[in-house]
Amino acid sequence: MQLDISTPALLFPAITLLLLAYTNRFLGLASLIRDLHNRHHQDQNYQPVVEQIKNLRTRLGMIRRMQALGVLSFLLTVTCMIALFQKSYEVANYLFGAALVALLLSLVFSLIEIQISTKALNIELSDMEDKL
Repeated sequence: MQLDISTPALLFPAITLLLLAYTNRFLGLASLIRDLHNRHHQDQNYQPVVEQIKNLRTRLGMIRRMQALGVLSFLLTVTCMIALFQKSYEVANYLFGAALVALLLSLVFSLIEIQISTKALNIELSDMEDKL
């Protein structure tokens, strides 16, 4: 398959939007961690803290991987475009394929993180149900 410069350029807006979404997730998670920290200091007997801490650590790791793979995909896309400018078409094909794989893995981690965050919300809901 012969790539032209417009093919990898199609990934730029997609990757940029994904990185923005990942950053928003990270900021939301940071806010949750700070809130949980305050709740723990106010009430040392707050039960779901241990479960939440484990969950939040897992989610932080997932978001770090998502962001790293998103940035890697972006870098590979730029490198692919450079290879196309230098008329290194075979190298460009491999770089573009690697960029797509990195983007795919980033999305897989995103899906897993969504599942974990849903679990975290269920922990909060069960705590509230217990108090009813």
